[in-house]
Amino acid sequence: MATIQQVEAKIERVEGFRVNLLHARDGRNVRSDREGLPSYPYRNALKGNATVKDWKDGRFLREYSGWDVEVLLPNGNPAHGGTKLHTLRSEYDSG
Repeated sequence: MATIQQVEAKIERVEGFRVNLLHARDGRNVRSDREGLPSYPYRNALKGNATVKDWKDGRFLREYSGWDVEVLLPNGNPAHGGTKLHTLRSEYDSG
């Protein structure tokens, strides 16, 4: 089992963007040392023409039901659900 910090770090390595895991009930950040989550199972990034919402619904929520996630822009602000992943990743690459 993994900590929140480990899951967030693996998502960043695989997908190319940062995230914050949140409590689904109230949207609060989860402490990074909280344990007991399964490791992020994906090895390859989701295709770039998918959106943030596609990634969240198709990958994150499938693996981590009961949790929520905030996909972050390089400046730390949340990314809009309609943002294409290739656009988001290019912002990280240029920063």
